[in-house]
This record gives sequence, structure tokens and C-alpha cells, in this order.
Amino acid sequence: MQDIAVIGAGITGVTTAYSLLERGYRVTVYDRDRYAAMQTSFANGGQLSASNAEVWTQLSTILKGLKWMFRRDAPLLVSPRPDWHKLSWMAEFVANIPHYEANTVKTVRLALAAREHLHAWAERESIEFDHETRGIMHVCTDRKGFEHAKKVSLLLAKGGLEREELSPERMREIEPALAGEFVGGFLTPSDSTGDIHKYTRGLADACVRRGASFRYDTDVLSLAHEGENARDGGFGVRVRHRRGGKGVLSIATAGETAGLDVEETRHDAVVVCAGMHSRRFAAMLGDRVNVYPVKGYSITVPLADTTSREAAPWMSLLDDGAKIVTSRLGEGRLRLAGTAEFSGPNRDIRSDRVEPLIAWCRRHFPAIDTEHVVPWAGLRPMMPDMLPRVGAGSRPGVFYNTGHGHLGWTLAAATAELVGDCVRGALPSVGATAVPRTPAAQPARE
Repeated sequence: MQDIAVIGAGITGVTTAYSLLERGYRVTVYDRDRYAAMQTSFANGGQLSASNAEVWTQLSTILKGLKWMFRRDAPLLVSPRPDWHKLSWMAEFVANIPHYEANTVKTVRLALAAREHLHAWAERESIEFDHETRGIMHVCTDRKGFEHAKKVSLLLAKGGLEREELSPERMREIEPALAGEFVGGFLTPSDSTGDIHKYTRGLADACVRRGASFRYDTDVLSLAHEGENARDGGFGVRVRHRRGGKGVLSIATAGETAGLDVEETRHDAVVVCAGMHSRRFAAMLGDRVNVYPVKGYSITVPLADTTSREAAPWMSLLDDGAKIVTSRLGEGRLRLAGTAEFSGPNRDIRSDRVEPLIAWCRRHFPAIDTEHVVPWAGLRPMMPDMLPRVGAGSRPGVFYNTGHGHLGWTLAAATAELVGDCVRGALPSVGATAVPRTPAAQPARE
């Protein structure tokens, strides 16, 4: 049985592991945290939103970034601090503006394919993740945004997704708790919401039941391609790692990143699903994967009293102007998330970035108690063309499933199936489990 290493235990790594197990591979997942889904897959906006598939590669995005550069509470904030990685990424972003429509359609198709797998896996493995199937309603507060959203609806339809245009009156019928003035909105009944952390942890448990090994608290120090694998005369990948992640004491010696607890393991292939770290690992394997960490924030509002629970929306919302989304996570929690911050690889939680989320909640749902909100920040791994990097690397036995940006959960199941098929094409396996799979979309890229 072929042995595959998966680097990263976020939503893309865990879905990749599950797809590989279905195809009969032995799988080892490496992650530096103590549990699965502790970084960007911990507390995102909670939306499974094919309706949010519009890519950001537009001139308007550039203009907004420049306009808001010195406004600390801006929905899109670009740090003026010089950074070669950021500048090179933005140059590629600008170069992809002509592909805005085509890439939006590709993203919609991936999102629709992902739905089928994600829902089927949750049912098969009995994963409870506060799933709500009421749809997602986009809300528009100004005429310009509303007219742009109409054009986006036409693009989404090209990819196979229909959404309904709404009047302000119809919006309030759908979500009576919503306060404020709106020009109109759009409803996508087929979208849904849930808790990404619960889903990922549940699927990781299912992977363990199916025979996967998870190496938590393990820092992957290096990946090295081996042209000759001593076991079978083929290729392989060497993983050098250190036991001792966050909160685990390890001993360092001169000239070594970690002391006696450094190990090397060999695998027939590797799939890099390491979020913002994918760029570094790709370089070790001879590839360029230009992922940039785009910070997003969320708050989780505990609905501890009857008044708050009754005042909180059940319908998931997306405010196109403010770039804020909401998801109801069961009776007792409301999640709000949004903003995009280009400030490098830091997870600092800034109060001036959290406050707009709280203010938006108070403005549109004034009866909710926001005294005990829980803030969080995560780093979305984003490619300059806004499409995930899925498929084979330049060397045999090297594969990628990374760079999903703001749609990691929405796309992960489809890209996991795509990379699983790619691995199977390169490394035929025996002993695949007889588990039905729905057809996947065509790769966004390879």
C-alpha cells in the first residue's frame, strides 16, 4: 500500500486525507498544533457559500485598498510597510484582473461540486457541526453595490448557481430580526452554514477510524524529494520533523533547530496543505506556490439570554459593502466575520479591526448582548489569481492542495477529490475502500 504524507490538519489537509483513504492509501497527517483545525479552520465565518465565489481580482479592489490604506477600521486594509513578497503577490494579482470573469465561474463550479462531497461525508460519518440549510442572503445598502451584485448574479448563473433578487420588504420577511435600511438583496437557498472547527475535527476522527495516523504537536522542519526510494526503487519524499509543537518543551542544540527529538520519515508522496506555510514547503520541493496570508477577523457572540437568542438572525447574511458575514451556530452562538488585512504573517488581534464587527452587530441586531464577544483572527492562504493550487508539483510524488483564500471550507471537499484523483493517476493504489463518490469538478489549475 502506498504511503502518503499530508502536511497540515486544517480543513484542506483533513479532507485530502479522507479522499486519499477512500482511494486505498496509507495516510500520515502532520500538524504543529495539538489538534486538527486550530489555525485558519478554527473560527471562520461559517458559510458554505457558492454565492460568495466572486474573485477579488478587479480594479475596484485596488482602488479601495489605496483609498483605505490609512483607515485602520477599513474592510480592506493594506499595510504600507514595504514587503517584497506582498509587492510581488500584488503585481500578480493585478495581472489576473483580465481573468476575473473566467476565474469567478471556475470557482462557482468548484463550490457546487464541493457541496455534494461535504454533505455526503458528514452524513456518512455522523458529523454534527451546527449545520443550517436556510440559505445565505446578500444584503446591499447602496444602489451602486446592488447594481454590481446583479452583474455578479449573471456570472454565478454561468457557473450553474441561481440566486433570487429581493426587495427590502422581502428581505425582512425572510429575516424579521434584521434592522437597517437596504436597497435590496439576493437569496441563495442552496447555500448553508455551520461550524468549520466541529466539521474538521469530526472528519479527522473519521480518518483515524479509517486508519490514518495524525502526528500532532509536530513541526515539519523540511521536505526533501528523493529520486530513489530504497523500498521500491521509485521516488519518495523525506519529511524531517520535530516532536514538540506549541506548549511542548524541546531541547535545542548548537546548529540544530531541535535537539534529539528530530526525526526523519519517508513517504511515497506528499500533499502540501499547509496554508500560508505552503509557499515555504513548496520552495523546498522545487516549486513556486505564491500564497500570501490575508488576515481575517471574527467574533463569536454568546447568546446567553432569551432576548439575545430571539434577536439573533437564523438566516445567514453577507453584507457586500461592509464585507461582513453572519452565521447562526445553534441556539447559543452567533458568528460574525469579515475584513481583509494585508500585513504579513501575524495573527495579532487588533481592537480597531474587531470593533467594526461589533458595531455592525449592534446596528443591525440592537437587542443582542455583545458584552462577552470572543474575538479571533486567522490567516487566509490566498493565491494572486484567487484560485486554489491543486494538483501535481514539478517532481514526481509531490502534490498541492492549498491557497483557497476566503473559500477554504466552501471548496475543500472538491479540491480534495481532485488531488486524490491526481495522486491515484500518478501512484496507482490497491485496496481502495468501496465508498461511493460524486463526480468532482475539473481542476481549477494543475
